[in-house]
Amino acid sequence: MTANSILLTGGTGRTGRRIADRLRAEGHSVRIAGRTTSPRFDWNESTTWAPHLAGATAVYLCFSPDLALPGADRIVAEFSAAAAAAGVSRLVLLSGRGEDGAKRCEDIALAEEFDTTVLRCAWFAQNFSEHFLAEAVVRGHIELPVTSVAEPFVDLDDVADIAARALTTDRYADEVLELTGPRALTFAEATAVLGGALGRNVTFETVSTERFVDGLVHNGMHRAEAEAIDWLFAEVLDGRNQATTDAVQRVLGRPARSFEDFAKRSAHAGIWNTLRRTP
Repeated sequence: MTANSILLTGGTGRTGRRIADRLRAEGHSVRIAGRTTSPRFDWNESTTWAPHLAGATAVYLCFSPDLALPGADRIVAEFSAAAAAAGVSRLVLLSGRGEDGAKRCEDIALAEEFDTTVLRCAWFAQNFSEHFLAEAVVRGHIELPVTSVAEPFVDLDDVADIAARALTTDRYADEVLELTGPRALTFAEATAVLGGALGRNVTFETVSTERFVDGLVHNGMHRAEAEAIDWLFAEVLDGRNQATTDAVQRVLGRPARSFEDFAKRSAHAGIWNTLRRTP
């Protein structure tokens, strides 16, 4: 492993690959850690961590499946201690808004001897294009166990821009940056925005948790992951996260990308057309 490099856990994921692109474009040495990398990295096997941490000066901590789930704080505590022992000087933690379990993980990382920046994020806009809602957009009908609650969806490109800065400067050391989009939308409103960008009808329906989970499983998701997503909907989508923040503006010096901008960019790139052709 190259010394003085930046370690990205979850480096092949939605945030990780975006951050890697930005860091490499700036000339930084990047190493990617995941279950398919060599050497392998597995959150549930601490013996796989050391080869990746050796020589790393900064770490992006993207825990899977979610910091809010039981047991995540124990793993984050063990990994943070291992990172400190390996000589890591800076850590950027991807976190979620309004999650008690995630807050415990934040406190653990912030208490370590290295500089920590917490990126406490709203729901990702790209959940509609790169995750569990993408196929529903393609089908033209989104079913979720939510009613009128609004969410200020944050664009992953904003998150990646900020993460890259936090990993390469101490300007945001020991800060919690709460990242949101510029305004909150209900899921029905977000669905209408997607339909407008695509130029076709996309509808929204509130469904029971059972129907939601069964639908995800039917479309190929493992039931445990589907149940975890359903649990998160019930846990945080109660209005607690509707408020927006100015963190993106403060860090990047420009407004946060809007959900409308995300939808137009994604439609123009043909993301949902590509998914439509997938068997």
